[in-house]
Amino acid sequence: MQGKNKAFLKIGGSQFLDRVSDTLRKNFEEILLVTKNPSTYNPKDIKIIKDILKANSPLSGIHAGLSNMDADYAFCIGCDTPFLMGGVVEILANEIEPNADVIVPYSGTYFQPLCAIYSKRCAPLIEGQLSKNDLKVDNLFSKARIKTIPYEIFQQVDENLVSFFNVNSPEDLKYAEQLLPSL
Repeated sequence: MQGKNKAFLKIGGSQFLDRVSDTLRKNFEEILLVTKNPSTYNPKDIKIIKDILKANSPLSGIHAGLSNMDADYAFCIGCDTPFLMGGVVEILANEIEPNADVIVPYSGTYFQPLCAIYSKRCAPLIEGQLSKNDLKVDNLFSKARIKTIPYEIFQQVDENLVSFFNVNSPEDLKYAEQLLPSL
């Protein structure tokens, strides 16, 4: 959705950012919003963090969040995922273990890197990766200790895996509006 801030898109009368943050509030004490433009936002009970690294990649946002949080682990989600379910968040959070740097949903062929948990230990790995202009989030996984969670586990709480659906086009938004009544 070129030129539009997806955080402010609405579905069912609610902005995407509000939908995501409402789900996160049920699971976490602290919520951080990482952005290139902090003055654009004024959300309730959310700490605004400005990107530290200037890379045009979600890794930049993950890095800023990890570098500015008190906890050892962060759940990272894009604000363009209007159907995030708390059960998905809980499954991931329950899989945290000291030897895992990333806990990520995995289909067998595809990761969900923007609906995953990252350890603070990933911050220097991300810095190194971005210093080489490697912007792909999945490439971090070869440097970090990852724990993959099969999609089938998430289907116990999100049968159609709508938590992983993100809106990238006007067609996606239209589909999301059609999908909403069935959720």
